[in-house]
Amino acid sequence: MTTLFFIEHANGKVNDQSLKAISATKEFGGEVHGLIAGSNIESAVEEASKIEGLTKLIHVDNEEFNNILAEKITSVILGLADSYDFFAAAATTTGKNIMPRLSAKLDVAQISEIIGVESPDTFIRTIYAGNAIATVQSSDAKKVLTVRPTAFKAAEISSDACEIEKINPDIIPTVSEYVSEELTKSDRPELTSAKTIISGGRGMQNGENFELLDKVAAKLGAAVGASRAAVDAGFVPNDYQVGQTGKVVAPELYIAVGISGAIQHIAGVNTSKKILVINIDAEAPFFKNADFGIIGDAFEIIPILIKYLRK
Repeated sequence: MTTLFFIEHANGKVNDQSLKAISATKEFGGEVHGLIAGSNIESAVEEASKIEGLTKLIHVDNEEFNNILAEKITSVILGLADSYDFFAAAATTTGKNIMPRLSAKLDVAQISEIIGVESPDTFIRTIYAGNAIATVQSSDAKKVLTVRPTAFKAAEISSDACEIEKINPDIIPTVSEYVSEELTKSDRPELTSAKTIISGGRGMQNGENFELLDKVAAKLGAAVGASRAAVDAGFVPNDYQVGQTGKVVAPELYIAVGISGAIQHIAGVNTSKKILVINIDAEAPFFKNADFGIIGDAFEIIPILIKYLRK
């Protein structure tokens, strides 16, 4: 049995989410090959080739893949499909875009966001917004999976590189084309890799009040997130959204300010080591999932916290 794992990268480095998710593939059995795509990405290729447990790295060396589109990369994977039994990727925005298309093309059922592996055909995943855990067995000859990165430790980078094979597809689908993207620039850590996160909800009342959270984040070296309600209200951009429908996170400390605790939000943060909830509503559901709670007005509590952190 052999696994093909799609490796994401940015700014010359392998994506941390891919390093975590690839750890799950060790439990599938057999060899694990990586697939990385893009031109002029030598440093990312070098790092990827040294991922512990990887026996081969396939580098799709073509500038068409500098911006990953599911239609194009799926075509490449399908061309390699006969040699593989498992196809996996991290359950990121990119992975969730590629793998459903691949499973449809292969005519198999995708197994989404696994958090554990019991055997090569049996996997563990959460259902009902994280309120239940299902054990799923697949009888498909080829298995397509996404892996929840927060459930696994990041693979180590060794000193020895595996075999690297360069390929350049002759035919690349043109059904979709990359146009542009708008990225929010921030000095803060990325949400999915941050050790500390402070998030605001509808209780922050407006976008300007998120500056209070920025001040706390600056003192703690934290990332700033938000609930879906805050994003939908236009307080902050979409890439701040934390939760089942946003980014699933597992920091050492998660601070929720003015967030009531919808089950979709809790499902995206419940693997955090410690959760602190600040809310004026003593009946807010989030308190049931918190390790620590402060009942009070966030606009009184946060300035006190900022003042304390200055000492």
